[in-house]
Amino acid sequence: MAFDTFIALVIFAFVASVTPGPNNMMLLASGVNFGYRRTIPHMFGIAGGFFLLLICVGAGLGTLLTTFPAVHTGLKIAGGLYLLYLAWKIATAGALGGSEKRREPMSFLAAAMFQWVNPKAWMMGVSAMAIYTDPAEPYLSVLLVAVAFVLVNFPSVSVWAGFGTALRGFLADDRRRRIFNGAMGVVLALCIVPMVQ
Repeated sequence: MAFDTFIALVIFAFVASVTPGPNNMMLLASGVNFGYRRTIPHMFGIAGGFFLLLICVGAGLGTLLTTFPAVHTGLKIAGGLYLLYLAWKIATAGALGGSEKRREPMSFLAAAMFQWVNPKAWMMGVSAMAIYTDPAEPYLSVLLVAVAFVLVNFPSVSVWAGFGTALRGFLADDRRRRIFNGAMGVVLALCIVPMVQ
């Protein structure tokens, strides 16, 4: 892969990773509700799950979606239902009081598995592999795309968790936190709209 192509890939990965989407909305809410440190496994889970997704898409899984539209439709339905479930959990999250202590942030494994039903992750993965892999060096270029995304992805998603953590003081008030969580639940649910178009 030429150096200028790799730079273009890094820019693409940054823009795709830092812009709003299901992962970033959940990280913002997790930063508010649990703080940065407790959100770190969630962030690593996104990076790990997306790395594996990229490798599988590069190995031909992306072709499966275009060859068998029913698989793509099934993925969209499963992803939409899971996003609605997560949106409900965020929207109904309480204040920082006693009931919140029983709640846990998303785990590494749950965040990694979420990438497989995350429509934005699939769009990013299929696009990156279609644009930036080199048929002359298929294995190396697939690996370079996956590594570039992981290197850029973690700092990008960290910004969202950090921003949520910075809002914790302002949202320490129960009423504000409930309004914020409700708004984040609605925003996450709205991430389904591009899936059904």
